[in-house]
Amino acid sequence: MKQDSYDQNAERELIARLDRLPLWPHSSAVLWVVGIGYLIAFFDITNVAFGLPVFSKVLHFTAEQQAIPITASLVGYVVGSWLNSNLADAIGRKGGIMTATLLFTIGCIGTTFAMGLTSMVVGRFVTGMGIGAEIAVISAYIGEMAPAAVRGRYTGLANVFAMLGQGVVPIVALALVPNFAWGWRAMFCLGALGGLTLFAFPWLPESPRWLLSKRRMAEAASVIDAAEARARLRIGGDLPLPIEVAAEVHSQGFPTAALFRAPFAGRVVLLFVLWFIWYIGTYTWLGLGPTFFVARGYTLTHSILFMLASSVGYPVGSLLATALGDAFERKHTIFAGMLLWTACFVAIGIAGSPLLIYVAVFLLAGSLGFFLPLMYALTAESFPTRARATGVSLTDGAGHLGGAAGPIMALAVYSWGGISSGFTTVFLFMAATGLITATILPFTINATRKSLEVVSRE
Repeated sequence: MKQDSYDQNAERELIARLDRLPLWPHSSAVLWVVGIGYLIAFFDITNVAFGLPVFSKVLHFTAEQQAIPITASLVGYVVGSWLNSNLADAIGRKGGIMTATLLFTIGCIGTTFAMGLTSMVVGRFVTGMGIGAEIAVISAYIGEMAPAAVRGRYTGLANVFAMLGQGVVPIVALALVPNFAWGWRAMFCLGALGGLTLFAFPWLPESPRWLLSKRRMAEAASVIDAAEARARLRIGGDLPLPIEVAAEVHSQGFPTAALFRAPFAGRVVLLFVLWFIWYIGTYTWLGLGPTFFVARGYTLTHSILFMLASSVGYPVGSLLATALGDAFERKHTIFAGMLLWTACFVAIGIAGSPLLIYVAVFLLAGSLGFFLPLMYALTAESFPTRARATGVSLTDGAGHLGGAAGPIMALAVYSWGGISSGFTTVFLFMAATGLITATILPFTINATRKSLEVVSRE
């Protein structure tokens, strides 16, 4: 009994020592490695939309088949996210991120050499598995590595890389897709560069919170000792006093099973619905946005130029999230960004001029870059360390089923609207998904600047 009490007190002390730190206390290489992985993963999320108008003709897809590669990627996202997140909760965050990186690298290579619908679908499915796995595990990893007071800030900073990856896609597409017959293949091949980050993984520290959940106290203490030493050098003085926190709950059994009890079961359902609805509109936009502009009468080059406005908006929004991520309660900040997101879809749907479309696309991308990192942080904060990555996978990951259905639903909505009003109708459809998501946000937890162990206490 005394040994158990001692261990628990020692664990509390380690967590308190980490959470008291007022800045990122680990090597900047950690942010660079996971950031570059994020950059490539988000590049791979949206590049299919810009290649679709070309490779669908080269590979002889019918109109009904055009949404299948997008759907395959998102179904892969769901499968890969859940499988790999359980793996990451069982064997560690580093192993989970490495597996995810390997998956989307293999998927990108397969997609590059696709010769028909089947090989394209298989390649995009494997790519999606890797992307879903990457996002779920990195969300858990960054949240666990960051002290409580700056968790939102550094989740936002990691997502600056993600938004750069998403933002650079229109630039790469504009340079390659209209100008070279093999341009769409080259664009997919670039996504395989994420595999180079695998060489840096031996130097990444494991999450100390995950180590504590596995009773590996000595290893966790080593990571936190190094973090404190680095923080003292950066501060140039004494560290703040630790504050009392709760101890980690040790891992027992299959990670998913830990989420089917109060209070986590309710959080899983709520966050799954939130992500599911939001992804319906989001992946309609990311997957079919250029296609809808072409159908409206704009050239492919002009359509890509519209999307080029997002290349600036995404990183600007994520930099704003870095600055404000911990300034206000996260769910309220997300709510404000979601309302702007919704209004921009309405503006594009009724736009009478290309200038208005450019402005709306910029603000749309900026709002996404702003609230998406905070949504990832809020989702990861909602679950305990022993099943945190799995919790993200069952909500954000499984929520991509909405993204898989979204393009199919949107094409039906577009057809229902007809030639004269289909464009407006489909953008109002996307706006509706944002508005519904905003109404769900107030029911999520308050987690900003709180210890993860307090937020996820049972």
